[in-house]
Amino acid sequence: MTSKSRGTGSSVSGSTSSWWTCPFRTSNRVPLPATGTISRAGSSGAGKAADEALDFFWQSRVLAAVPGVVHGVSTRRGGVSRPPYTSLNMGFHTGDRPEDVVENRRRWLEVLGLRLDEAVFAEQVHGAEVALVAAGDRGKGALRLEDAVPGTDALVTAEAGIALAVLVADCVPILFAAADGSAVGVAHAGWRGTLAAVAARTVRRFAELGIPPRQLRVALGPCIRPCCYEVSEDLYQRFREKLGPEAVGHTRAGRPALDLAAANRSLLLSLGVPQGAVDVAPDCTACRTDLYFSHRAEKGKTGRMAAVIARRSAAGSLP
Repeated sequence: MTSKSRGTGSSVSGSTSSWWTCPFRTSNRVPLPATGTISRAGSSGAGKAADEALDFFWQSRVLAAVPGVVHGVSTRRGGVSRPPYTSLNMGFHTGDRPEDVVENRRRWLEVLGLRLDEAVFAEQVHGAEVALVAAGDRGKGALRLEDAVPGTDALVTAEAGIALAVLVADCVPILFAAADGSAVGVAHAGWRGTLAAVAARTVRRFAELGIPPRQLRVALGPCIRPCCYEVSEDLYQRFREKLGPEAVGHTRAGRPALDLAAANRSLLLSLGVPQGAVDVAPDCTACRTDLYFSHRAEKGKTGRMAAVIARRSAAGSLP
C-alpha cells in the first residue's frame, strides 16, 4: 500500500484516538472528527490530478495496527458516475450505469492495493446471515449484482488474497479482524440487521474459526447518526427494549431516533470484544453528503460506499 499523509490533529484526553480535520473542509462545513482517520494514499502517473479525491477514504486506527490486513471505507469522491450518483458509486442496484460502477470499484480497490477480480460482495438483504468465504468465491458480485454471495449481509474469511466487501449509504459497515491478522470479516447492519444481531452472528463465525471475541479488533465505519435518523415511536421502543437505552437517541428536533453505531458497539462489548478494540467513526453520513452517500438525506436516489477488508499474502501483498 502506498504511503499516506494525514491532517494535523491532537490527542483526545485519556484516549489514543485523535480528531482530524477533513481535507475537504469548506467554509460551511465543520471539521470531520473520527476515531479513525480520513487517509490519503499517494498517487502518481497519468490521471493523478483527476484522481486526487479518490485517494481519500476512512480507515480505523484499531484495524490499521493489525498485521497483514488492509481495509478502508470509500467516500463519494473520485469516481466516474454522473448525478445523482456523483461520483464514486459502488452499487449496481442504484440505477447507475453498470460500466461506471465497475470502473469505480476497480480504481478504488487499486488505491488500497487490491484487485477487483479478487473481491467478494455480499448480496445484502437486511438480514443476519454470515458466509464463510473461500478461494473459489473470488470475484463473486464484483462485476454484477446477480452473482453476489446470496442471502448474506456479512462475510468472513481466513484466507489471504480475498477482499471482502459490503455496500452502505447510512447503514453501519462493521469491519472485523483477528488481532494477529489470521482472519477478517465485514458486515452490513441497518436497523433490521442490528435487531437481528448480524454483528453477534459474525463474532460467532470467528469463534468457529478458533478466534474468541477477546482476540477481535473491530471498526464501525461512517453511518447515519441519531441527529438525522428519525424513526417511529414503535421502532424506537423495539430498539430500546431489545438493545438497551444506548441504542436509541433523538434528532436535533427532539424526535425519536436510532443510534446504529452505539447499538452495535454495545452488542460487541457484551460479547467480550475488548472496549479498546472497538473503533467507531462519529461522522454522520446524512450530515456529510459532501463526503458520503446518504439514502435518507438524498431521498433514496444516491450511490453507495464500499467497506472493504482483506488479508495480505505472506509476501505482503495480495496474490
